[in-house]
Amino acid sequence: MGLSCAHVASGVEGSIKWVLSSKEINFPYPVALTLLHMVFSSVVCFAITKIFKIVKIEEGMTTDIYISSVIPIGAMFAMTLWLGNSAYLYISVAFAQMLKAIMPVAVFLLGAAFGLEEMSCKMLAIMSVISVGVIVASVGEITISWVGVVYQMGGVVAEALRLIFIEIFLKKKGVRLNLISMMYYVSPCSALCLFIPWLFLEKPKMDESASWNFPPFTLFLNCLCTFILNMSVFLVISRTSALTARVTGVVRDWSVVLLSAAIFADTQLTFINIIGYAIAIAGVVAYNNHKLKPKPQGNEQQSADSKANPGSPQDVETSISTKEAS
Repeated sequence: MGLSCAHVASGVEGSIKWVLSSKEINFPYPVALTLLHMVFSSVVCFAITKIFKIVKIEEGMTTDIYISSVIPIGAMFAMTLWLGNSAYLYISVAFAQMLKAIMPVAVFLLGAAFGLEEMSCKMLAIMSVISVGVIVASVGEITISWVGVVYQMGGVVAEALRLIFIEIFLKKKGVRLNLISMMYYVSPCSALCLFIPWLFLEKPKMDESASWNFPPFTLFLNCLCTFILNMSVFLVISRTSALTARVTGVVRDWSVVLLSAAIFADTQLTFINIIGYAIAIAGVVAYNNHKLKPKPQGNEQQSADSKANPGSPQDVETSISTKEAS
């Protein structure tokens, strides 16, 4: 199941690049594509919860919580997808994935700024290893586009902020939501946040250009792949563990890099690329092991909480793990 999740993720990354490529589908509008993904997700979640009633929306959401927590999460999710997908217009899928390895550094630094993380020599050493690896991988890139790098790093910062807001939402607001409930609330908000830039930035270009083409069936498959990725992450966590999900996340990263190198002509991996990315991944693995290591205090209370509210740990990890999407 973990490897299947990695394969789905690789397919999603590749399909987005393929759609945005002017040589293929000829739909170079990342905001519009991301907007379609969020609309599709909103419709599917509404059908699952309200029409077919397969999943029940969990209670606890109020207007105040929605405004103070869900809207910032949705806005950062929209920004993440917008900037991340825009980067594919300028850089390869493999190089974009290498730059994403800097994510733990951004999450840690922002978490420390918000008082959610504690500075330590070990964490600083791990962050340094990841940063050095990403820098080495960037130096090894043959055709580097700084516009694409800026887009990708902007998406990384937005994603880090989204994860911080989710952690604040879960820990301080005390609301526990499963993945479908989270997507039910966040997807429409993200779609609205994307609609505004699309209306002013891309719609005029789409109206002027008559060359773009997006077959409905291809659109459906692309949106479905993105939605299935969210579901596969949820299934990995619910059927196995958070550790398995994090380990398969590393497998996913390598799968995306290697498959994109085999599929796309604009991806040429160099020896320095691979060495730098391997260093960064080693740092990410060390970071995951450090975060998943049980704390010496509070284990008994955590066990009691798990028995009193089974599924809460999974809900927390599931919400945070939605960063794997798109």
